[in-house]
Amino acid sequence: MGAYSEAYRLSLDDPERFWLDAARLIDWDSFPTRALDGSRAPFYRWFPDGELNTSYNALDRHVERGHGERDALIWDSAMVPAARRYTYRELRDEVARAAGALAALGVGRGDRVVVYMPMVPEAVITMLACSRIGAVHSVVFGGFAAKELAARVDDARPKVVVAASCGLEPGRIVPYKPILDQALAMSSHRPDHVVVLQRDQQRAELAPGEHDWQDVVPGAAPADPVPLASTDPLYILYTSGTTGRPKGVLRTTGDHAVALAWSMGAVYDVREGDVWWTSSDVGWVVGHSYIVYAPLLAGATTVVYEGKPVGTPDANAFWRVISEYGVKKLFAAPTAIRVIKKVDPKGEGPAGYDLSSLTGVYMAGERLDPETHRWATDMLGVPVVDHWWQTETGWPVAANPRGLEPLPIKPGSATVPVPGWDVRVVDASGAELPAGREGEIVIRLPLPPGALATLWGDDERFVESYLSRHEGCYTTGDSGHLDEDGYLTIMGRVDDVINVAGHRLSTGAIEAALASHPAVAECAVIGVPDPVKGQTPRGLVVLKSGVETDEAELRAELVAAVRRDVGPVAAFRDVTVVPALPKTRSGKILRRTMRGLAEGRDEAPPPTIEDPAVLESLKPLLHLRPEP
Repeated sequence: MGAYSEAYRLSLDDPERFWLDAARLIDWDSFPTRALDGSRAPFYRWFPDGELNTSYNALDRHVERGHGERDALIWDSAMVPAARRYTYRELRDEVARAAGALAALGVGRGDRVVVYMPMVPEAVITMLACSRIGAVHSVVFGGFAAKELAARVDDARPKVVVAASCGLEPGRIVPYKPILDQALAMSSHRPDHVVVLQRDQQRAELAPGEHDWQDVVPGAAPADPVPLASTDPLYILYTSGTTGRPKGVLRTTGDHAVALAWSMGAVYDVREGDVWWTSSDVGWVVGHSYIVYAPLLAGATTVVYEGKPVGTPDANAFWRVISEYGVKKLFAAPTAIRVIKKVDPKGEGPAGYDLSSLTGVYMAGERLDPETHRWATDMLGVPVVDHWWQTETGWPVAANPRGLEPLPIKPGSATVPVPGWDVRVVDASGAELPAGREGEIVIRLPLPPGALATLWGDDERFVESYLSRHEGCYTTGDSGHLDEDGYLTIMGRVDDVINVAGHRLSTGAIEAALASHPAVAECAVIGVPDPVKGQTPRGLVVLKSGVETDEAELRAELVAAVRRDVGPVAAFRDVTVVPALPKTRSGKILRRTMRGLAEGRDEAPPPTIEDPAVLESLKPLLHLRPEP
């Protein structure tokens, strides 16, 4: 057996041994005597008698081991523009003062702190400050609308809200403080204190009792890290796009630290002193796990980037950051590569930069189609690895464990289940499907360390939402298949499977066929109602920059490609060239929203939509008139 197979089998057969061994990557105030407590299944607890502090493990221990002058965090803002470096010693001291300031405002163990900030160092500092004193942070994506922010404030009931006066986006300033004021006016819960980081681009007016960051943090008495139970809550992160009461994914302290520390070496092959860049936002789970906690737990240097690294016309921002800071590994969304491909279809951009430090690229957040994978691999000359996970799982479920044992890369696949995750593919009845058959992806319980423990304040909803459909399993809501080598391919959400005349078809398979055409930069396929077949697929494609083609001829070629790769059963005839696709700010295409429009449901798009005008421009195409 190879290193991967051996580790995977051990993690399922003897999780006690596997995870207690992994726990030695963390410094504990009290090392756990056992890994798993299943006495209240399905509410499993990991390392139940252990004590530790996450902030200490992310910062102090590296200073104590003689690495205090190593860079911990590099902030690069294309919006200001500006850059700033923090050594481990400097970041520890900043975090200790911020923790002291929160404690002086009455924040203690178990109290919640809502963080509403853009990609600035103070957002990271506040998160680590909370973990230092045992407070529970809940980061809300900067720029979320007031209604969404109010719902999260009401659910988390924070003692303090820490916000910035504004956020910066290409060509505009987003005022955060007025949004916060409106949210607090709408919410039934009122925090005891509001702390505002004033940015020079737009300062905010503070009401009586509200605090300027500069008045309360720099002069605060530093706080020491507090020993916490492994099972104490670390943070709440609300799932995006939810309607009604948001679902607050709850992560606990010890298992989170162990899982993320283990993943940095085993999955990503990132070690102490390496420079790591996750191109995301701290408001999402990717930012929590792989901008803030995991790289610092591993003793690496994390790049915090403010801006859109692939925004036109600066498609070379990715290459500049990699070159300037010596980035070893890059974590990004497939949309980023597709945007670069559209702006720079020949891949000429990297030629002017020194990318010799880069040894791998990791993609997640949406399906990585084979053509985009091929293009990125050819352009960069390093392994490009698709991997798959969710807000609820907190770290990769399927990946190529490059640090454990590099495996062959299969384009279009998220690769193999990561040790700890017992992944199965089942039909609607829960019966396991053979290799190659597409079905629902489920994970047998118990979930490994680092996954959600429950939903904040709602155990019943946790069971109903995730554990009730298939007995003994967590239902991911995604569909896919395992091949004969054990590689997992993700095709999309279960509700992205369309039924054409009784035949279940994945929109991901049709998208892969469209994306293989050399003129297509990106695409989306949705199911639309059909009076005869029930549903038929509709394709929307965006062309690469500079491509000139006869649209009728292109449509014929795309229809032929789907017929070739998927088959006549797809009944694919409807394809339209559009200038852009509507996306969230994190780069995910709004397939569900477009599908709702096509089905006659004029649902409000999620508050994280990047450009509402793009969606409005598609409404006539989707048989709905634009709003007056």
